[in-house]
Order: sequence, then C-alpha cells, then structure tokens
Amino acid sequence: MTAATDWLLLRPWALLLLPLALLPWLYAGRHVSAWPWSGALPADPASAWLDRVLRVLGSLAIAAFVLALAGPGLRGEQVERISTGARVAMVIDRSGSMNSTFAGRAPDGGEESKAAAAKRLLKAFVTRREHDRVGIVAFSTSPMFVLPMTDRHAAVQAAIDAIDQPGLAYTDVARGLAMAFDLFDARDPVASEAIVLVSDGAAVIDRRVQEKLRAAFASRPLHLYWLFLRTERSPGLFEAPADPREDTPQRMPERHLHRFFESLGVPYRAFEADSAAELAAAIATIDQAERGEVRWLEALPQRDLSPFAFALAALACALLAICKSFEVRIGPPLPVLRP
Repeated sequence: MTAATDWLLLRPWALLLLPLALLPWLYAGRHVSAWPWSGALPADPASAWLDRVLRVLGSLAIAAFVLALAGPGLRGEQVERISTGARVAMVIDRSGSMNSTFAGRAPDGGEESKAAAAKRLLKAFVTRREHDRVGIVAFSTSPMFVLPMTDRHAAVQAAIDAIDQPGLAYTDVARGLAMAFDLFDARDPVASEAIVLVSDGAAVIDRRVQEKLRAAFASRPLHLYWLFLRTERSPGLFEAPADPREDTPQRMPERHLHRFFESLGVPYRAFEADSAAELAAAIATIDQAERGEVRWLEALPQRDLSPFAFALAALACALLAICKSFEVRIGPPLPVLRP
C-alpha cells in the first residue's frame, strides 16, 4: 500500500514566467531578405510544418527552463513493505570474558575469541536473511543502544563488526533484555519477532527486574533464544550440581537465568555452544525457525525532479541549434549603405 503521490514546487512564483513560452509564436526571428515579395512562389507545406516544429521547440525550451526554476519534485512518503523474514533483536554480551577463547584463554595465533566467532557467524546469518529487520543492543556493566530495527544490512554489519572490541567485566543481562523491547514496533503484531541473546555468562537478576521482564514478555508474543557460549570447564545450563547447596543463583547464575527464561511462558530455546562449530549449528537452527511475514513502513525522501526539466530544455535547445546549423541564406547580398 503506497501513499498517494504528492507533487510540490519549491519556487512556485517562477511559473509567472510561463507566458514567455509564447514568444516563438509572436516573433518570427527571420532575417531581412533582399527579395521584396515571395507570394508568387508555390506553397511549401514541408517548410510550413518545419516552421511550426521550430516554434514548438522554442516554446518547449522556455517552458522547461521555467519549470526547472520552479523546483518541481515529489514529497516524501511512506511505503508499506511486505517480505518474508523476521524482526530480530540481537542482545550481545560485551563483557571482557567474551574476548577469551572457548578454552578460557587469550587468543593466540590462529585461535578465535568467542566475540570474534560470534561476529563472524552473526554477520553470515544477517547476509543470508536479506529481508529481516535487525536491531542490536549490547551490554556489559550497562546496556548500550547500538542500532534501531532496520533492514539496512550495511548498518547491521557495521554494528556487528564492533562486538569484538575490548569490553568491561560485568554482565548485566537483564537491563540489556529490557532495552531490547524498545526495538520492536508495538503497532505491528503480525511479524515474526525474536530476541537472540548472545552471552557467555549471566548475573543474578533482582526480583523486581524479573517481574518487569516477565510483564514485558507477557505483553508481546516474542520468541527468545539464548546462544550460551560456554567456556571450557565452566558450569552448563542444563545439569544440576551434585551438591544441592551449590544450586543457587549466586553460585550458578547461568543455570538459574535459564530456568527463569523457561518460566516466562514464551517460546524459548537455549543453545549451549562449546565451540564455533556448535555456535554455527545453533544459529542455523534459528535461521530455519524464524521465517514469517514482515510488514513495515519505509520513509522515502523528497525527490527533486528539476534535473529532468533541465534535461528536456537542453534537448530542445540542442535540436534548435542543429536546425540553425542547416540554415541557408538565399538571395543576393544586401547592399552596403554608406554615408
């Protein structure tokens, strides 16, 4: 559905010059001839038509120049776009631990940090899904609004490129998730929408923050995915500790965050990736699951049409110049009057 085309003129007063286009019909522009009268010559329809064509070209050139000076254009409008894909909010961990490898050490030689692996695979995910709209939030000690929901994948790729820069130590997942809800348009409940959390850890979430997140997820049908980049020998999401006393949010924050996500009542899936290959497989699963109809309004900028008017005027002038070059003067030369 497209808004009706709305024309505009930046300088409408210039249209007052349009009567100048009648000049070619009021003034012949012929040279004085030595022949006193040509009425005895037979009729020449071709010449008469050529004369009319030259006058039309002259009027067209003047009218086009006047229209170009008036600044014609099309107003900006909003166009509804429909495609197959999803709205995806990426919530990406920027804590210092993401700069380590899956083995828990600094990258050395050909090794890849967890942040670098996530960057590479997320960029490939965005490239495969050309009709998705993607927004990005990063978090460490505090959440960072990186990119609003957009289908401009060059901007998305540039935002993802920054996720492997050195980050801070703390991991505030809750505030990052809360900020991700601001990326979605409340007026569009049709689209398939998902939050993809990319993190190698978690922190204890305050009860009040838990209730806010629970209410936010209840207000909108979102899918939630957690790509947990597990460091070697660190506790996982799914197994309970041997000692029940160890099973606390302070000792095992990742496991308890996973249990909190399961209690939200929304479609949720956690992927525990111990390597870049497992992370790639998890992203491929999300790629297959999140495909639906996406609708959005795209704002189109104002369009200047004056170059087309200038081009038309230039074409008319060029044709007149060509015709002028074929002009032939007939009759004896005029006498030179001397004082």
